[in-house]
Amino acid sequence: MTQATLTSKSATKKPLAKKAPVKKTLVKKAAATKPAATKTAAKKSATGKSVKKSKQVELGDWYDYPQYFDMLFRDETAEEVAFFEKAFAKYANGDIKRLLEPGCGSGRLVAAMARKGYDVTGLDLSPAMLKYLDARIKRGNLSATTVHGDMTQMQFDEKFDAAFCTFNTFRHLLDEKTAIKHLQNVGEVIREGGLYILGFHIIPDDADPECTERWYASHGGTDVKGVLKVIDFNRRKREEMLRVTINAKMRSGKKQRVASEFSLRVYTVPQVKSLFRKISDVWEIAEVFDFDYDIDKTREFDDDLTDALFVLRRR
Repeated sequence: MTQATLTSKSATKKPLAKKAPVKKTLVKKAAATKPAATKTAAKKSATGKSVKKSKQVELGDWYDYPQYFDMLFRDETAEEVAFFEKAFAKYANGDIKRLLEPGCGSGRLVAAMARKGYDVTGLDLSPAMLKYLDARIKRGNLSATTVHGDMTQMQFDEKFDAAFCTFNTFRHLLDEKTAIKHLQNVGEVIREGGLYILGFHIIPDDADPECTERWYASHGGTDVKGVLKVIDFNRRKREEMLRVTINAKMRSGKKQRVASEFSLRVYTVPQVKSLFRKISDVWEIAEVFDFDYDIDKTREFDDDLTDALFVLRRR
């Protein structure tokens, strides 16, 4: 497996030596992304006659379809929640009650932690995601707060005890200044001794930049086939461009085709260490893990670390 940016749950979770991870990286939206153009115009056939595209097939932005986020990540929720609670108990100073998820997307973790009795707030830039989460909260008779906002400019009246941001949402912040601003901003809204659990993929220098991932998911009568491909990789600019295409078929027979392109920032281990040094007055690294979410299995912060999960503690 080369630089893996999206895999199914059944895929191997252990990275090859100095290869990019095999865990999922397609992530919740954390920064504004231009939607793919909706194709509604008639196409011309080889004879020159107009041929209208089937009305059952819709083209749109991946981030406007939160249900597919859930189908992709739903199998991860239980192990993430279990890890969060163990990390709270082991690494935080004081009790953990108020939680924040910046870049919450469809809100599967917001809902899951709310069911556990936490006071949870989810923040995201996508109105579609937040609308979906609001409906989920209401449907589950849960208590949680949603906020439409930027994860670098968060302001709250009361500080949180902990925050979490996993599966590469952080990598939507495409430059050093914005990444630092986010980490400092999270520090402003987390109390001293509180935690920030931050997960994202690290791409070693020797990783193969070419990657195509495919997956299949089925839930509630909907079958989804997805393809994610790295279409551009620029190590100098520290940016990779990804294209995700999803073909979904509902029980009714209706079909949807969702296509989007977006960029993620590229990190190596030395670059992550350099970044963390710049915010060391705000955060200390309490421990390092990977996407196995095993609280008893820590990882060395070295060049073999690819699917990184950092437990940061507020100074």
